[in-house]
Parts: sequence; C-alpha cells; structure tokens
Amino acid sequence: MKKVAVLFSGTGSNLAYILEHLHQKELEVVVALTNNPSAGGIEFAKAYNIPLEIIDSKSFKSRESFDEELVHALNYYKPDLTVLAGFMRILTPIFTEQIKSINLHPSLLPLHKGMYAIERSYEDENELGGVSVHWVSSELDGGEVILQKEVLKLDKDFETYENEVKIIEKIALCEGIVQALSIN
Repeated sequence: MKKVAVLFSGTGSNLAYILEHLHQKELEVVVALTNNPSAGGIEFAKAYNIPLEIIDSKSFKSRESFDEELVHALNYYKPDLTVLAGFMRILTPIFTEQIKSINLHPSLLPLHKGMYAIERSYEDENELGGVSVHWVSSELDGGEVILQKEVLKLDKDFETYENEVKIIEKIALCEGIVQALSIN
C-alpha cells in the first residue's frame, strides 16, 4: 500500500475527507503534519491514530529553516507522496526540490494563483470557476496540473459558489492523490 503524508494548517476538513475515503483503502496516511499548533485538523489525526507532527512555523527564523525541518520530518516517514491539503505556507526550493508533493488550489489554474483565489475566481468574467490539483514546484501554484473540476458560476451568489467549490475540492483532491500515486 502506498504511503502518503498530509500537511494542513487549519480545520483539517480535507485531511478528514482523505482519512474517511482513502486511508486503509487506497493508501496509508503515515503522518499528518501541521505548522499550526492550534489547527483543528489535529483532532482528526488523533481520532484516526495517525502519527502527528506539529512544527510551528512561527518558531523558525526563516522559511528555509522551517522547510529544512519539514523535509527532515517527512524523510523519517518515507511517504510515496506528500499532499498539501490546506497547508498555508509558501514553500522554498529546499522543500520543493526534495519532496514529491501535490497541492489543492481553489481555482482553475493558471488563473488566480495565490491567496483569495475563490473570491478572485468568482469576480472574474469567466462562466466557470473550480479547483485544481497540481504538482508542487518552486513557482507558487505553478506546477503541472494533474486534474481540474469546474463549477458553473451563472446566477449564483458568492456563498453558493464558495460552498460548491469546497465540496468539489475534497473530491478532486482524493482523485488527484490516486492519480498521482498511479504515475508515481
């Protein structure tokens, strides 16, 4: 069974979805890692008895020193793939050049890289928005796209659009993980 590491920073809803739908079925989550000591996702890792690493990014002097510690921790678990699931850090080449990883992004890349992608996607002139799962590279949200799922924006208020994006992102992430592992 392939081994996956999941990195998160917040509520952990994507981690929970991965644990519920893929863990011990299609893959094994060998570690859940967060940079936020108060992240809600910590409880999901504990509930599933997943090894948990908390590496507080605020306690490092530089992004590079944090990324060195991240790489060190991940190398201990030897995952086949690392999944950024709401991991709110811009990673340096120290990470991106050593760790095979994928990321979930709430827009149809290459549109709306970076923060506030859902809002910017909703406000643009396109009829469709959506989500992308892509390989992580040294360019922010610039790695090769693995898959995308679309959401029609027509006649939807922002809240409805955002909810639809959040629903399909979990599905897309799981499909992207399986796809990435199959070509890994």
